[in-house]
Amino acid sequence: MIVNPEPQSQVRRSGAEARRGVLHLFLMISQYVPYVLALTAAALLAVSATPARSRKQFLNPGEKPPGYTHVVVSPPGKMIFLSGQGGAGADGTMPADFATQAKNTFENIGKCLKLAGARYEDIVKINYFVTDMANTAELRRVRAQYLNMEKPPASTLVQAGLAKGLLLEVEAVAIVPE
Repeated sequence: MIVNPEPQSQVRRSGAEARRGVLHLFLMISQYVPYVLALTAAALLAVSATPARSRKQFLNPGEKPPGYTHVVVSPPGKMIFLSGQGGAGADGTMPADFATQAKNTFENIGKCLKLAGARYEDIVKINYFVTDMANTAELRRVRAQYLNMEKPPASTLVQAGLAKGLLLEVEAVAIVPE
């Protein structure tokens, strides 16, 4: 047999006292609900406000060709189109050699990407216009300093009519995932 050490009058409460006790407890707890809701909402907003860069898929029908990819599948996002960028330096002068023009071109592309809120990794298509295909190896060497050599899809075209002194022009499309 269990003996209750408290007198019966202290253990038993009237219905009204019990309701007041429950109401008091509810009021104490409910004062913290807005804080809990606010913290939960802030945590959800923080997670959704930092977009994860979704992975692009680089695909090839069959054996992968060297230096480019046939297909890029990209998630939805902000599309950025870069018009042809040339090899003029920051001071506006045009170097005579292909390697310096190529370096300047990729630096110019980087500035354009940054301006649009993108990075080199966001490029999904790139087109090269060269005046001489003999410069392809040098183009790939310089490009490797900025882009992944296996990606993105690329086209290299011989272009006879570039601006005076211009040996290379590059245009690109980038997608920044949502």
